Amino acid sequence: MRKLTKEQKRQIATIAAKKDAGIDLTEMPEVTDWTAAEMGKFYRPPKKPVTMRLDTDVVAWLKSYGRGYQTRVNHLLRHAMVSSRQGAQKKQKSA
Repeated sequence: MRKLTKEQKRQIATIAAKKDAGIDLTEMPEVTDWTAAEMGKFYRPPKKPVTMRLDTDVVAWLKSYGRGYQTRVNHLLRHAMVSSRQGAQKKQKSA
């Protein structure tokens, strides 16, 4: 990340010094319809390095899609985790 210039720092200080009532929001209408919002879009949980032993053919399959196979593993495991949790919740509701 690049360092802020003196001008940028001055602008930030000017904005930070304003009171909420003094900020002009006329060009930013208030959002009242959140139906198209995406939950968790910018949330990134912390990562933990782990060592896993996977079958060679599984690793080859993951790598066959190109770079980012570890991210792909994370997505697959997260999908399995969410599906498992949803299945457990459905069982609790029906019981």
